[in-house]
Amino acid sequence: MGLRENAAAAAGRALTDDTQDQLAGDGAETALLPDPMADYEPGNDDPEMVPVHIAWLRVRRDIRAIGKGEVYNQSGTRFNFRGADTVVNVFGPVTLKHGVNVLSTEVEADYGEKTTKSGSKMRECTTLVHWTIMGPMGDTLTLQTRGEALDTADKSTTKAQTVALRTLLLQFGLIPTQDKEPDTDRIERGEDPIRPAVTYLDEICNPHTSAGRLRQIHHELGSTRQLGALVTNEVGDEEQIGAMVARIGKERAAAGDR
Repeated sequence: MGLRENAAAAAGRALTDDTQDQLAGDGAETALLPDPMADYEPGNDDPEMVPVHIAWLRVRRDIRAIGKGEVYNQSGTRFNFRGADTVVNVFGPVTLKHGVNVLSTEVEADYGEKTTKSGSKMRECTTLVHWTIMGPMGDTLTLQTRGEALDTADKSTTKAQTVALRTLLLQFGLIPTQDKEPDTDRIERGEDPIRPAVTYLDEICNPHTSAGRLRQIHHELGSTRQLGALVTNEVGDEEQIGAMVARIGKERAAAGDR
């Protein structure tokens, strides 16, 4: 019995006559390796053999939510976020449980250079990552996400891919943050303060104010019910501001200022 026959026997199968003739004819001397899955039978701890979309749904069901438990607080800017390590630490054990593999199959990267406020140079990387989600039965889903990152050394590509991974897990996992629903807060809008009529005088009397702007001022005064307010006009007489705007507007229009 030759090497090929020994390998096949170790794998629990025999070479057919056709296979033996083919191998004999190609002059190959390398033994056939045993198929590691030939005699595989799922055990109690193995994931259930379900399609990938079912396995992914089970991952989502088990994770439920990931809160924004990390805080960024630098240079006067403060916000809560879900870091990549936190997200991967949550997803890792659950994907193992359900036999789901997350594989990056292609990465497209673009690079640029940015200058910080302090004048230092940073390398910018923007990636488009193609992902394959493989289920326990070997069937797959194909997805893609983008990531963007800056770094002063040689880590911008790694950081950008990490951002793309976090985006993949959170967005395609539809993982909520446990934050309070926006609709639970109801904020009443306050009324904008009314501009007093007297504050329009300088603009009304300015010879460079167009007739169109004067018409707008007249509308603004009317909407705030101030057309009857008494003011001191350009010659020192007391006059209702609505009448004053209309009079000066007609004078500007007659002078050819449209």
